[in-house]
Amino acid sequence: MGTCGPEGPTLKRLNDIGAHRLRAIKRETQRVASSVQTARKAESEMSKSSSDLYELLLQLSEPISEALSKAPYAPSQSATVSVKSLLEPLLARKPNPNFDGANLRASIRDFTLACALLSASQSSAHELLSWIPKDLAAAADSAFLEISGAYSDYGGKSGDGLVAELMAEVMPVLKERIKESSIDKSADGDEVSAASARVPVGFAVVAAYQFRWFVTQIDYSHSGKLCALAVPCGLTALDHWSPEVKGQGMISFIHIAKSVDAAHLAWCQDAILDACRQNIASSDEIWHLVVEMSVLVVTRTQQSDPRSAWFDKILNEMLSHLERQPRNKERRVAWLRYVEPLFNGVGLVLLAHFRRIFPLFFKWIHADDDETVLLVLKQIETVIKLTWIRNTPYVERLVDELATLHKEAALKRSREEIRNLVSRILILLHQCKGLQFEEAWGKHRNDPNLATIAPSLSERRSTTVFQ
Repeated sequence: MGTCGPEGPTLKRLNDIGAHRLRAIKRETQRVASSVQTARKAESEMSKSSSDLYELLLQLSEPISEALSKAPYAPSQSATVSVKSLLEPLLARKPNPNFDGANLRASIRDFTLACALLSASQSSAHELLSWIPKDLAAAADSAFLEISGAYSDYGGKSGDGLVAELMAEVMPVLKERIKESSIDKSADGDEVSAASARVPVGFAVVAAYQFRWFVTQIDYSHSGKLCALAVPCGLTALDHWSPEVKGQGMISFIHIAKSVDAAHLAWCQDAILDACRQNIASSDEIWHLVVEMSVLVVTRTQQSDPRSAWFDKILNEMLSHLERQPRNKERRVAWLRYVEPLFNGVGLVLLAHFRRIFPLFFKWIHADDDETVLLVLKQIETVIKLTWIRNTPYVERLVDELATLHKEAALKRSREEIRNLVSRILILLHQCKGLQFEEAWGKHRNDPNLATIAPSLSERRSTTVFQ
């Protein structure tokens, strides 16, 4: 009996340890079982959520498909692309028996491409899209917003997040579709073949509108991703021969330039700026877009270097085309409306361009339309403020032209606004040119038709002497 005494506590400890381990194993088994149950529940909920999302997609597609089928559509005999036939397969119409996650994403992508084209048609007069009813385009906008919200609940991102996710998949497809009908050069550069002989340009037009819609849905928070994905497709659009395709590329780059940090354009700025320069020769219908795009891109990317070669290239290219068509109202108005940021970016370096700028100003200052006159006066005022027009032979000529315009304004509708601007510029010239201005103004001082200006200039002269 004495030998059994020590073994009793030892055996008890062993039993306790065994029981503790059994309890731990039991708890771990329960935890694993609970995790498996939770995972199965989550999988079931995800499957249910996917089914719900696909069901919503079918519900949203149905009225759009029905309205699309009823929309009057009579393409011209020369049309080689049926836009309605392109849209219809993008809209899901019946349940897919082989539905899975990949099919869901593909269906959402196709639905978004259909909504993109329908929505983009609202700003188009092109024959390929002008037949789309406004209410159908509005319905597409509403449907996309709804599927975006549902996608957010499913686990994605709402609003532009859905577009941003799809861009990586969509951009290369749209780029290739645009490129198919572009004009390609052979390797040695001697032969040029039009791919459009094989692929109708209508496909590129459709893709360009879809591209523009995608790009303009993205806000600043996605700027880095936008640039990396959108720029290659945008450059392909700018390289296309069709003004309609080019125009959508230009609108896209205008949006990009306005919304992103300049640092995000550093890797591709030379390619974009070169495309801008080459497209300055574009047709009248999109010239306002190429001017706005070029000014925005060059000022955003070169803002810290007024002597940048790109400022010089862009400005000289624009001036060359304006010099060839100085009487083209649409071109001069577009340029005068958008060029001021470029002037501000160049600053004093504008002096080197005076010999080309002022002759154009002198022609336009007497244009028949008030819009041109007002715009050119505003740009003259800007140029004077930026440069103080030092070391220039144009002071006397400018004073003469302004004096003549002040008298001509009596016959114009915007006479008061024109005369106010003329007076402001003359006062500014008096401030910066002093005696040189006095000599130039001397011949006009006693002109009774300029009597209303004289008091302002006399007051300014007295103030200057007093100071």
